Amino acid sequence: MIKMKVLLPLILLAAHILHADSVDVYFGTGGAEAKGIYRASLDTKKGKLSSVTLAAEVKAPGFLAFHPDRTRLYAIANPAEGPSVLAYNILDNGDLEFLNSQLIPDGRAAHISAHPSGNFLLTAQYAGGSVAVFPLGKDGQVEACSQMVEHEGGSGVVAKRQSKPHPHWVGFSPDGRFAFVPDLGLDQIVIYQIQPDQISIKQVGAVDSVSGGGPRHMKFSVDGQYIFLLNELSLSVSTFAFDTETGNATLLSTTPTLSDSTKANESFNSSSEIVVHPNGEFVYAANRGHDSVTAFVADAETGRLHVTDIEPIRGAWPRNINLDSSGQWLLAAGAHSNTVTVLEVDAVSGALTYPRDRVITVPNAICVLLND
Repeated sequence: MIKMKVLLPLILLAAHILHADSVDVYFGTGGAEAKGIYRASLDTKKGKLSSVTLAAEVKAPGFLAFHPDRTRLYAIANPAEGPSVLAYNILDNGDLEFLNSQLIPDGRAAHISAHPSGNFLLTAQYAGGSVAVFPLGKDGQVEACSQMVEHEGGSGVVAKRQSKPHPHWVGFSPDGRFAFVPDLGLDQIVIYQIQPDQISIKQVGAVDSVSGGGPRHMKFSVDGQYIFLLNELSLSVSTFAFDTETGNATLLSTTPTLSDSTKANESFNSSSEIVVHPNGEFVYAANRGHDSVTAFVADAETGRLHVTDIEPIRGAWPRNINLDSSGQWLLAAGAHSNTVTVLEVDAVSGALTYPRDRVITVPNAICVLLND
């Protein structure tokens, strides 16, 4: 561990040197002031974002996902024909070229993710309580929904939020064999096995999280041993040990993102997004209401998280955060302030700092996706 800490700054420096000087950043949006998907360029040397341009005009393109080959982008949006999945080609200059769209049978989706094979994608319908499968054609076009799985029940712990299922995120194990759906209403992560021949999913388990926590989003540790689950309602992160053979997970520990005394100073707080640093040592979670990002150090032996820093985003309601591939810059989308802020990551401690003049205007930004 000591050797790793000594080598870490050199490793990150090497990664930064190899990193492109400029990368495209796409912003999903939702709100009256937004007109669609926006795009900006991130100067990876200085950590500065350019002004945004409108990359695709469409109503409420909330969350976005890349095809594994990064030549196509998918969005869940609400065009005139109804809640849909939209497919775009990413042109050489970063512009988006519309390919096609397909209706989501169960209404508007909260999250979207493309399988590592590039053969299909999944969407999670928060209000509908379902998960949908959409095959992808060889040209990247999205095909009609081929499977819809409905969650059942509700933990009932938090009134009005947990009386029924609310799938909030979809993603895959590092090897692509399993899909995971944190369900805020159930206080569970629902686990599916991928059926690649049929392009379908089959539920093989459900793991309980903390009671009343309200699972929202999750990420795997870099080595794939742990799952870090963000609990929206309790503002905490739960660490699970992941069994790569069965896809099962075991709850190990839970760490608050904010103290009770800090939360008491705000009329309302909720967690929104979690990301893992490329070095595997740091984890970050966004706090709405407190309008900050909590930095953690992850214990390599236990997966337990320890809070090391809490940094304000210089905006309001951080709906989403993301890191560039070098791990030097963290971007925070302020949905209520129409802003995206760049914070610098300390390579040794993981602490966040705000360099001057690092806020740009993005209408109703709720998703940040870097094409690097």
